[in-house]
Amino acid sequence: MTQHPDFTALLRLIEERSAAFRAAVAAATDLDTAVPSCPGWTLHDLAQHLGGGDRLWSHNVAAGPAEGPSAEGLAAKQEPAPRAPEALAAWLADGTEQLLAALRAAGQDGPCWTWWGDGLTPQTAGGVARHRVQESAVHTYDAQLAVGAPQALPEQIALDGVEEFLETCVATDTPWPHQAATGDFETAEGPTWRLTLDAAGAAPVRLASDRDHEAPTGSVRGTASDLVLAFYGRIPVDAIKGDGDQEHFHQLKAWDPTA
Repeated sequence: MTQHPDFTALLRLIEERSAAFRAAVAAATDLDTAVPSCPGWTLHDLAQHLGGGDRLWSHNVAAGPAEGPSAEGLAAKQEPAPRAPEALAAWLADGTEQLLAALRAAGQDGPCWTWWGDGLTPQTAGGVARHRVQESAVHTYDAQLAVGAPQALPEQIALDGVEEFLETCVATDTPWPHQAATGDFETAEGPTWRLTLDAAGAAPVRLASDRDHEAPTGSVRGTASDLVLAFYGRIPVDAIKGDGDQEHFHQLKAWDPTA
């Protein structure tokens, strides 16, 4: 059974993806190059977003439990990213180190404010680290795409990314407003996750490979990287093979449980 990376591995993956992001930005001949997967953004905008996000989350983690994001973090997020290539690379690396230092100091179970509230993903430094791996990975793909050299997400990150997205961005106890359904997310690498949508909300679970299961209402199948990139709108959903009834997947995309 595939397990998600431990805290030490998450910190390493943040550092690795941040380095890959800097390499992609450094390969650009112009920081005003458009980012196709982020309409209206340039590479400089993307760097500002990721580097500012690292600074924001470093403050959120360091602040511990709170009712909202850190005021100091929100101010740090607005720190202008340099435009000179070497200075920008140093600024991005510094933001990543600030985040990693805050995560190490807090430890995996250190509580802090997070936008996802109570749920399957804990409001802890560990939960933040796991999500920031995905943020860094997807934005690295954005930067690589902008310079004409997109690469699939690393397998370890992508496999955890399927589960992390379902647990952080989808799971809820808000009642599903449509007909009950089950949707399977099958990865070409092996693991499958099932999302149950009913009056109890949206509940994902990783299926055991050594058990038989009832057929889902519908399923989608692709590499873990493609699934994660589709989740975040980086590739068309049509790029993912679907079987069975797909209506609940479209309903899920349009559903806002907080509305």
